[in-house]
Amino acid sequence: MAWKKSPPELIAAFEKAKPADPSITSRPMFGYPALFLKGNMFAGTYQDKIVVRFGDDRTIAGANTAKAFEPMPGRAMKEYVVVPDAVIKSPAKLRAWIDHAHAYARTLPAKKPR
Repeated sequence: MAWKKSPPELIAAFEKAKPADPSITSRPMFGYPALFLKGNMFAGTYQDKIVVRFGDDRTIAGANTAKAFEPMPGRAMKEYVVVPDAVIKSPAKLRAWIDHAHAYARTLPAKKPR
């Protein structure tokens, strides 16, 4: 399966929705832009999608019906969901989803460096 690059407009929307927290780091995951806090990825792009890490808290509008993120069929990444297209098209909604994922990431323990 050949992976395709994220469209520039998707990356731009993702970058614009990045929280202002200076402790967030940006680096690639699977070759796509991603956001990390304390070594934990909480949001990123993947092909033509944006994915976020919510854990069990799906209280943000639309999160309960969001699809699980599967980078490969049958290989769902625990706690991650695909942001619906309608949310991506709304900068305010996308920012809210990424902020929600950021809030969840703040509750996680720091990952130990390898």
